[in-house]
Amino acid sequence: MLTRRTTLRLFAATPLIAMAPAAMAGEPPIYAEGGIAIDGADAVAYFTQNAPVPGTADHSHDWMGARWQFSSAANRDMFAADPESYAPAFGGYCAFAASRGYLAPTIPEAWTVYEDRLYLNANLRARELWLAELPGVIAAGEANWPAILG
Repeated sequence: MLTRRTTLRLFAATPLIAMAPAAMAGEPPIYAEGGIAIDGADAVAYFTQNAPVPGTADHSHDWMGARWQFSSAANRDMFAADPESYAPAFGGYCAFAASRGYLAPTIPEAWTVYEDRLYLNANLRARELWLAELPGVIAAGEANWPAILG
């Protein structure tokens, strides 16, 4: 027999059940808002110009399900030849969040190249916290990756 309380619980659970397939689908391996990786920043420029440089659609390359943009054809070609060397760790998701076991978006200005690897963070404060715990946060993020994608 359905009581009022049981009926209310069933109605409350219905949205959760309906959302379950989406929640189980997981997140893409590359953080790419609108399909554009790392907010359109040139991943190679972090290494060659020591700065976040905006890329353009004219110099783009598709890799790992995302479109990567570059400030020049030369940078695009460098990336295409060896994307693992230039793509940010943790798929461009926040390195500090990855060290804590969750995903967060990033901004191009909150970056670090550490031991020849690019790391991005959600904001400058997250970057500061992440830098204060090097290298332990990298090991923690790697232990969580890629399981945190879902």
